[in-house]
Amino acid sequence: MNTPVATIKESGRVGELVRYFLRLGLLGFGGPVALVGQMERELVAERAWLTKEQMREAIAVCQSLPGPLAIQVGIFIAYLRGGQRGAWAGGWAFILPNFVIVAALGALYVHFAGLKPVTAIFYGVSPAVIALIVHSSYRLTKLGMEDKMQWVLAAICFVITVVVQAEVALLFIGAGIVGILYYGTLAKKVRPGSTFGVALPASAVASTLPVSSASTVGKLLLFFLKAGALTFGSGLVIVPFLQQGVVQEYGWLTERDFLVAVAVGMISPGPVVITATFVGSLVAGFWGALAATVGIFLPSFLLVLLAAPLLARHRANTNVQGFIKGAYAAAIGTILGACVLLGRIAIGDWFTAVIALASLAALFRWKISNPVLMAATAVAGMVAYPLLQPTWVMVK
Repeated sequence: MNTPVATIKESGRVGELVRYFLRLGLLGFGGPVALVGQMERELVAERAWLTKEQMREAIAVCQSLPGPLAIQVGIFIAYLRGGQRGAWAGGWAFILPNFVIVAALGALYVHFAGLKPVTAIFYGVSPAVIALIVHSSYRLTKLGMEDKMQWVLAAICFVITVVVQAEVALLFIGAGIVGILYYGTLAKKVRPGSTFGVALPASAVASTLPVSSASTVGKLLLFFLKAGALTFGSGLVIVPFLQQGVVQEYGWLTERDFLVAVAVGMISPGPVVITATFVGSLVAGFWGALAATVGIFLPSFLLVLLAAPLLARHRANTNVQGFIKGAYAAAIGTILGACVLLGRIAIGDWFTAVIALASLAALFRWKISNPVLMAATAVAGMVAYPLLQPTWVMVK
């Protein structure tokens, strides 16, 4: 009995998607903009898997969804190329190399964190992480901050994050509602069946879901499912969200351990939100890492495969655009607010202040890559720590 040609063709496409995204997940550095640019160059110009118009639509739609941009664009492309099977296979292939690397780093960190060389490394790396967040925030403001109202919303969210440390998810939803009222038509006329008439209650429920007390792994899964569904704007939005949850609310990590997790997310290949894997590994070992990874990425698959087709039809709706603009402004404000809070932990003397300023200069002036910056500051920390012996530095 012969296998249908269509089945062979689909299987072949799924296989090539898995191979491509495994390689991209292993070797793709530089954050979402660099990863999306690499996909556009390789899959449109070189392999002709999709047209320029399809690529532009994929980027535009995924920018309008919460979640990590690079992963969602990859899932969208895999769906166009290989259907539902291709989307699931290609998306998880994109994540797998990063998961293995970061879970292994988490295990090593737990094992060796008591050693002085590890403390010295992150003495130098932590202030560089603050510089990386500031630099990334600058790039995000150029990408999506368009008018005074967005800056007002960003400023309000910044102040709330620093002073009150309020629930980040509620800030996004509140800013999104203000965006609808300011940019959209909802204040003038509420239409039954409006896109966000349904979407907002769903988001609001997600932001207040109780975390299961059955086990730490279960808590991790539910917490990161919520985080994955509410990281509007960029993977960096997970930084203030995680800081509130894993440090302040649950006490799973210290502030310094959390800075290490952010650093690992930034220097490893793939999306920044892989920070979740490192956090899960520190909290509950391998199963914690797996639960956190599934939790943070599963909403991206569901959003792309279920909501993206609907959003593609209604993306021009002024209420949809208003919510996106408001939520994006909240993302900028909360990222910068978290940067201030984390900076108090990372920068505690003249040396770490110099590292932070020098890192900013290197990023803005010479556009140094994240891995190179992390390596340089790690060496600086190992040299300076034995000489300065800072008493405020504690990894654990």
